[in-house]
This record gives sequence, C-alpha cells and structure tokens, in this order.
Amino acid sequence: MTKSIENLLKLEELGQFLLSIILFKHLGYSWWVYPALLLLPDLSMVGYLVNTRTGAWLYNLFHHKLVAILILVLGYWFTISGLTLAGVILFGHSAMDRIFGYGLKLPDNFKHTHLGWIGTKG
Repeated sequence: MTKSIENLLKLEELGQFLLSIILFKHLGYSWWVYPALLLLPDLSMVGYLVNTRTGAWLYNLFHHKLVAILILVLGYWFTISGLTLAGVILFGHSAMDRIFGYGLKLPDNFKHTHLGWIGTKG
C-alpha cells in the first residue's frame, strides 16, 4: 500500500474516531466515561487463550464497525442508552485501532491483519 493511500485511510479513520466522540457527547454521560471504556473492546483478545482462530473470530466480532453501528442503532431505536453507548465505544475503538495500524485479524497469526502485518514497514 502506498504511503499516500495509507495516510488517506488514517485520515478517514480519524474522522470516524472524531465522529464517535461527537456521538458520545450527545449521550449525556460524563466526559470521563469515554476514555474509561475506550479500551474495553480489547478484552476480546481473551479468545487467543483458546487458539488463533477463536481469538481472531472474537476479536473481529468486537472490532467490526458494522457490528458497532448495529449495536448503536439498536440502542438508539429502542432508547437503551447503555447499548447506544456500547455501539459508540466499539465504533470509536475500532477507528482508533485502525489509525494505529491494527486491523481485523486473520486466523493464522495475531499480528496478521487486513491492513498487513503489525510492526512491519512497507
């Protein structure tokens, strides 16, 4: 992937991360709740204790933006603020991860993502 495309994608993810902050602001929670919950989706890495396939599946479930959007919409639709909050956090976390190069996991290795290998240049 060329550096200019990589930067363009990171800008897109930054926009989505900022959108999650804006959405959070409208939920009425205290400001500290967002950073306090932002890393919780990474608990999904517990699946790697079983094996890489289970780990990747569970990790991807909690880091897929469509899942986050569906949870957010269901929470909004049924006025369940905790569910809406969960969707916003999942969406923001996934965007933040992608800014730093952490993509959806492939089942062969934790460091192998849809964005390439974590920690390699090129």
